[in-house]
Amino acid sequence: MIGATGQIGRAAVRALAEDGWEVCAASRGGGRDGRWPAEVRAAPLAREDDAALAAVVGDGCEVLVDLVAFERSHARQLAGLADRIGSAVVISSAAVYEDDRGRGFDTQGEPDGAPRYPVPLPESQRTVEPGDTTYARRKALLERELLAAGGGAPPVTLLRAGAVHGPYSRTPRELYFVKRLVDGRRRRVLAFGGLSRFHPVHVSNLAELIRLAARKPGVRVLNAGDPQAPTVAEIGAAIDAVMGRETETVLVDGAPPDGGIGDHPWAIEHPAVLDMTTAERELGYRPVTGYVESLPATVEDLTRRLHGRSWEESFPEMVASYGADALFGYAAEDAWLERYDRGGATG
Repeated sequence: MIGATGQIGRAAVRALAEDGWEVCAASRGGGRDGRWPAEVRAAPLAREDDAALAAVVGDGCEVLVDLVAFERSHARQLAGLADRIGSAVVISSAAVYEDDRGRGFDTQGEPDGAPRYPVPLPESQRTVEPGDTTYARRKALLERELLAAGGGAPPVTLLRAGAVHGPYSRTPRELYFVKRLVDGRRRRVLAFGGLSRFHPVHVSNLAELIRLAARKPGVRVLNAGDPQAPTVAEIGAAIDAVMGRETETVLVDGAPPDGGIGDHPWAIEHPAVLDMTTAERELGYRPVTGYVESLPATVEDLTRRLHGRSWEESFPEMVASYGADALFGYAAEDAWLERYDRGGATG
């Protein structure tokens, strides 16, 4: 397993080991999770080093699970080892989808750029043009390379993950609500009427899909999602309940006003809800947990990591991805709320 000590890998290694697999958990630092069975073998691996990857694979493996494949070169690495890999399971992303007018996650924020996906969104929906310019296009290129006829890659299951959540995340969307409650905020603003829905997937559900795909090799693309896809307002309310707080939610119709007031990590205008029937039919997938059921462990993880440290120190990737003011620009938000209370702020 490549990327074994990341958020998904910690759960996936344990799921496979408990299912009877002999697991080699490869990661940059070669570390291990204390919850893994003692039989799990940890190995250091610099992903971009072709020779190091070949050495870890050794004489061969039944299944190679790749959690950190992002581009064409990674697909070609796997293809180069095809004679030593029985099958592969590779994490892709729901970000590859676009609607019938060519609008996708890359066009959010552009004039008339909000995609309108079918609900639920099947694997047959068109995807963005493969390329090297954005995350979505790189993932689409990775998929094309792995699925290309005659490409030499082993049989591969590609899992198009929704909004991944659970403990150990480097970019946890739930931090948006948890930190505000830790900071004593009693009001929040949500754009798009609080109705944004970006289908989440808990790491244990991804681990279950990986486990099932390892048992049943094939060439396929499958969505990866939880049994529910709550709105962002429902997510906020659920986190309030876990933390024993009550928060007033101010809803903004449409996109965030100037300054990004009401923006949040789930902010999409129209729902992106994944169709999970193919995974259920082909793999017999049944989710291990739901979004609300899994929240207490996520909230505990985030509050622990916030304790005694600045959030920028604890979550540097969140700063890089969103910016400090975009997530927690309280002064601008309070000024907007003051105008709102006077009737001078509108969505």
